[in-house]
Amino acid sequence: MAAAWPIDVPYAVQPVVVTSEGTASFVLPTGPFANGGVPGMRLEGLLEQRAWHVEEDGRSTLDLLAPLRASLQVAGFSLIFECDDDECGGFDFRYALPVIPEPEMHVNLGDFRFVSAIRKGEGVTILVSKSADAGFVQISHLYGAAGGKTPGPETAPPKAKEPPLITSSLAAALEAEGRAALEDLEFASGSAALSDGAYSSLQELAEWLRANPARRIALVGHTDAAGSLEANTSLSKRRAESVEQRLVSDFKVSSAQIDALGVGYLSPRATNQTEEGRRKNRRVEAVVTSTPSSQ
Repeated sequence: MAAAWPIDVPYAVQPVVVTSEGTASFVLPTGPFANGGVPGMRLEGLLEQRAWHVEEDGRSTLDLLAPLRASLQVAGFSLIFECDDDECGGFDFRYALPVIPEPEMHVNLGDFRFVSAIRKGEGVTILVSKSADAGFVQISHLYGAAGGKTPGPETAPPKAKEPPLITSSLAAALEAEGRAALEDLEFASGSAALSDGAYSSLQELAEWLRANPARRIALVGHTDAAGSLEANTSLSKRRAESVEQRLVSDFKVSSAQIDALGVGYLSPRATNQTEEGRRKNRRVEAVVTSTPSSQ
């Protein structure tokens, strides 16, 4: 079964190298290397990989990746995970990936970037890297299920008690990792009130909760380390409660599926010694609290 190639490379490249494995089982990475492996979403279908060489013209790996990532989104793909070399897990992450061998595809362990994305039954990964005199791009495309059908609600309805097909990066993170940060939320400085706005993270979370009525989550508020623990714990809990109220009132999610908690600055994900780190630590996360036995 043939499928349209999902995106084109929009800059000058040398002739493409193509490999095809036919029907394959492919793990779409959803996070960095940790605890001995790379977390991922398992897909089955037809796998095709292509690699290109890019003449050195001063482009960084981000310059190579950015237009490809944008093209995926324009084509309707939802981004699942993105990282660069150290964030990905360096050597361990790279060698957990199926990579076309040298010299067709070269991965500089000190300078590479990665993106994974999904669109219904299709999965795509993009790996870009640089050497001293060239850039390298590899795109892996898995499409179609065994028997020639594309998995999706219309051709492969979920069985009882199974969640529907994951169609957003937030839902993918909840399924694969059990938690997801609601990165686009905005609160006025020092305020617990969620600012007005259309937040895509809330829309995606609400859709996932409504599609999975047996699931429960905790909305967990986090702060930076400025101020006392007592004050920050209170503020983080009130911010989580504000998000809960918005989900219930605007998105019609059942309040029985949500708990709101706050942990202040006790669970940082970055250093509190820089403004950028403090910004990353100020967040609300959705954490899946139900288990198969409780659903």
